[in-house]
Parts: sequence; structure tokens; C-alpha cells
Amino acid sequence: MHEPVLLNEVINFLDPQSGEFFIDGTSGAGGHSAAIKERIGAIGMLLSIDWEKSGDNYADLPEILQRKGLSKADGLLLDLGFSSDQLGGGKGFSFNADPDEPLLMTYDANRTPAKQVLKELSEHELAQVLKTYGEERYARPIAASIKKRGRVKPVETVGELVDAIMEAVPRNYERGRINPATRTFMALRIYVNQELENLESALQSLDLIVKPGGRIGIISFHSLEDRLVKNYFRDLAKANKLKILTKKPIVASPEEISRNPRSRSAKLRVAMLLAQ
Repeated sequence: MHEPVLLNEVINFLDPQSGEFFIDGTSGAGGHSAAIKERIGAIGMLLSIDWEKSGDNYADLPEILQRKGLSKADGLLLDLGFSSDQLGGGKGFSFNADPDEPLLMTYDANRTPAKQVLKELSEHELAQVLKTYGEERYARPIAASIKKRGRVKPVETVGELVDAIMEAVPRNYERGRINPATRTFMALRIYVNQELENLESALQSLDLIVKPGGRIGIISFHSLEDRLVKNYFRDLAKANKLKILTKKPIVASPEEISRNPRSRSAKLRVAMLLAQ
């Protein structure tokens, strides 16, 4: 069963009140949404968005609010991780999935699947994707291995990609701290879905989504995402457009990590939009 990360911390910092309007821009399995709904009550309003299920992308929130005739929100939550439902959804998100699972990695069916991306990118371009989005030290040999296999038979399944990665990295990869496929799978998922571009678009539009005094909470799982949020919050705070409520990112307690290992890399940053 999916457990929402940093649930107590999200509720404490965003502090939903009875009658308020909140947006869960990445509702997924709905854990955060349910807790927010309980706090805002029957007279409150909650807009839950799930890109994979509804086709709506949180990056388009200004247009979504306008289309639905909704005002700016009292609170916005973005959880940039993906749920256990997605891991088992048959789209090749996880290196632990069935080896025959197709490499799609898309939230939106209209996006180009990962297996096609592996065919279209040159070896150099693929190495850049793995290095930029996965911070993978062995990006070049992994890209070379994938393209070498692809000249014989396209890499189209989870198992084929894992095999290509394992052939390219040393046996003592990261001294066994993480699976050698972790960063490659993450990089491809981020690239295929333009996840950093979506986040940046939302950050640029905060004043069109949240009203003055509204709270913004963003949970990231990747250093590139967290850096983007940190820098935007810092720049907006310097311009007196935003007040940062978490001087340092909030991380999971040892108890939560023991219950839910995926929370280990979660970082929550919260801010309040100021009146202009």
C-alpha cells in the first residue's frame, strides 16, 4: 500500500484550515489529498491533479484554474516522487520490474516512450542525458553499451536495459550502496517526461496559482529538483515576493524511513507567497 511521504510535516507546515482551497498538483494514490481534505472539511475545496490518470499536468495549473473558473489557492502541494502504483504499472519505471516489461516510462500516453528515445538519441546525446539528469559517473560507457546492443536488437524492455547497464559498469559500482541501474532509469524518466521543465514552469507561475498568504510545499527526491526549488525560493525571497518557512529542507524521521524506505531521499521545502 502506498504511504505518502512526510505526511505529518506537510500538514503541519501547509496548515490547511476549514473552508480553504487547496491544490494537490501530484495527487497520485491520494494520501496527501485525503489528509488535506480532512483538514479543510466539507466547506473547503480540493483540486487534485494526476497527470497519468487525467492527462492534466501541474505545469499547466494557471490554465487549469482559468478553465475551471477557480480562484487562486490558499495552498499548493507538489510531491515530485512517483508512487508504488506507478512502479507496478507495466510502464518500465523500475529496474526491479518484470524483465519483459516495455520501456515506456511515460505519465502521458502522448509523450515519446523511453524505448523510442533510446533509438533516436545519438550515443553522445544519450550520455549527456544520463549525466545531466541522473548524475551518472559511467554515463559514457552505459550509453555506448545501450547503443551497441541497439545495433543488433533495439533495447525495448526493462531486462534489456538492465543488462546493457550491468555490462558497462564495474562490479563494485558505488560500493554496492545503490543498484547500478538506479541513476539510468531515473535519468530517462526525468528526460522523457520533461520533469525539470514542468517544475520550473510551475515555479515561474506561483503568483498565478497561489494567493498572497498562500502556502507552497514541494517534496523533491532528486538533487536537481531540490536545487531548482531552493534557488527559486531564494530569489523570490530576495525580491520580497515570498517568505521561506523552512530554512533547511525537512527530511523524513528514522521511524518513517524504516517504514517507508523511499522516503529516505525526500526533501520538503515550504514557503508563503507575499502580497505585492
